[in-house]
Amino acid sequence: MTPRKTDYDILVVGGGMVGASLACALRDRQLRIGVIEAVPFGAASQPGYDDRSIALAYGTRRIFETMGLWQPLADHATPIRNIHISDRGRFGITRLDAARERVDALGYVIENRILGALFGAMLAARPDIDLLSPATLAGLQVDREAATVTINDNGAERTVTTLLLVGADGANSAVRRLLDIPARRWDYGQTAIISNVTPGRPHLGTAYERFTDSGPLALLPMTDNRCSLVWTARNEDVDTLMGLGDVEFLDALQQRFGYRLGRFERIGTRHAYPLSLNRVAAHVRSRVALIGNAAHTLHPVAGQGFNLGLRDVAVLAEIVAQTTASGGDPGAQAVLQRYAQWRRGDHQRVIAFTDSLVRIFSNPLPPIAWARNLGLLAVDILPAAKHLLTRHTMGLSGRQTRLARGLRL
Repeated sequence: MTPRKTDYDILVVGGGMVGASLACALRDRQLRIGVIEAVPFGAASQPGYDDRSIALAYGTRRIFETMGLWQPLADHATPIRNIHISDRGRFGITRLDAARERVDALGYVIENRILGALFGAMLAARPDIDLLSPATLAGLQVDREAATVTINDNGAERTVTTLLLVGADGANSAVRRLLDIPARRWDYGQTAIISNVTPGRPHLGTAYERFTDSGPLALLPMTDNRCSLVWTARNEDVDTLMGLGDVEFLDALQQRFGYRLGRFERIGTRHAYPLSLNRVAAHVRSRVALIGNAAHTLHPVAGQGFNLGLRDVAVLAEIVAQTTASGGDPGAQAVLQRYAQWRRGDHQRVIAFTDSLVRIFSNPLPPIAWARNLGLLAVDILPAAKHLLTRHTMGLSGRQTRLARGLRL
C-alpha cells in the first residue's frame, strides 16, 4: 500500500449502479474506499408494476459473476433469448438467437430496485467502505499529492482527501463541472418515453427493436409477462403522447409496433427523458477519473449505456488493483492514462454504433431506406456478420478485462 497519508485511497462521487459497482469490485483489496451519494441508501420499496428496469448484456453478467454479485440477482433477471430487429413498414429484418451463440441468454432485464438493494446492502456491510450519504460534492482541489474534496454532509461542510477521485455522478457530473472538463453534446431532437406494458401474448424472452421514422421503439422482456417499453418520439410529439389516456396511448403504441405480441392490455406510469449524445474531451485529469454517464451518455438504442459504464468499472478496477498490489499510487497520472487508453477504443466503437443506428434509421430518403433494409437482410442470412453483431451487442468485442474473463482481480 502507498504510504501517503490521505483519508481515502479511492473516493467515488456517485453511489448509483456504476459507482457502487466500482466500490464492490475493489472490496477486499485493503483499500480505504469512500462513496459520496446524495440519496440515502435504504431498504427496497415493495415491488410494483411500474418498477424501472435495465438491460444487462451477457458480458455484464460475466463481470458480475466474477465479482460475486450475479447469484443474488439471477432469480430476478429475465433472460433475453432472442432479439428481433425490424424497420417499420419495410422489408428489413434481423433475428439474433442465444442458442446460435451457445449461451443461455444474449442479455438480461432486471429491475433497478433489485440492483439498488443489492448494492446498498453490500456497501453498508463492508468495513473497508465508508458510505458518505446523504452528502453532496461542494468543492474540489487537486494537486500532485492528492485530491481535496469538500462535501456537504447533512448540512455541515467537511473536507476529506483521497489519492484517486472517481466521478461516477452521472450526465450532470459535479466532478466534471468543478474541474471544467468540457463535454461535447449532440441533441437528437428526440425524447424517450419509458413505461411497462403487458402484451396479450407471451413475450417468450424475445426483445424487440423496431425502427420507426421518429426513432427506435424497444420492448424488453420482464417478469410476469411485462415488457419494458422505450419509445423514442420526436420532441414536438411528446406532450401529445404523454397527455393521452392509457387506452389512447396503447392504441398509438399498437399502431407503431404492430401485433407481434398481440394486443397490448395494460400500461404503467409513463416517464419522458430528452435524448442527447454527450462525451467528454478527457476521461482523466490529475488524480481524477470519470466513469459511466459522467464520461459518456448515449442514445438508449441497443441498450448499451450501463453496460459501457460497467466496462469502465472493470478496466479501472483492474488497473487500480494491479497498481496498489505492488505498492503503487492509484492516482498517478501514468496509471490514469492506462485507463483512458484502454477505454478509448470501446467508447469509440459503441458511440459510433449507437449514433449511426439512430441517424441511418431516422433518414427518410428512399436510397438510404433501401440500403439499410438490405443491410438488415444481409446480417440475417450471413452467419459471420450475424455473429459479429451479436458479440457486439453482448459486450464481448474488443479487449476483455480479467473480470469479464472470469478472473478475480
